[in-house]
Amino acid sequence: MTSSSKARPGAGKTARKPPPRPAHPAVAREHADAAALSKRLNRIEGQIRGIARMIDEDRYCVDILTQVGAVQSALDALARKLLEHHLHGCVAEAVRSGDGERAIDEALVVISKFGR
Repeated sequence: MTSSSKARPGAGKTARKPPPRPAHPAVAREHADAAALSKRLNRIEGQIRGIARMIDEDRYCVDILTQVGAVQSALDALARKLLEHHLHGCVAEAVRSGDGERAIDEALVVISKFGR
C-alpha cells in the first residue's frame, strides 16, 4: 500500500466549528457584576499563588491536592456565573433580535466543554 492510498486518521470526519462570534458583547455586564467577578478572580489568583508556595515548601501532597480542589471549585463557580450572564443576557437578547439559533449553538459548544 502506498502512502497516498493509506487512509488518514479522521479523514472524512468534520469537526463542529463554533459559530462566528458577534463583534462585541450583546449585553454588557453591570459594573457591580464585573467587580464581583474581578474579586473572585483575585481570590483564585491568591489561591494559586498559595499552591505554588506549598509546592516550593514541599508540603504534604494531600494538603496541596485539597487546595487544588478548592481552586477548581472556585473556577467552576466563576464559570457558572459567566454562563448565567451569557444565557440570561446575551443569548436572550440574540433570541429577541432573531439571532437565537447562532447564540444557542455557541452556548451549546461552550457548555459541552464543561462536561469533559
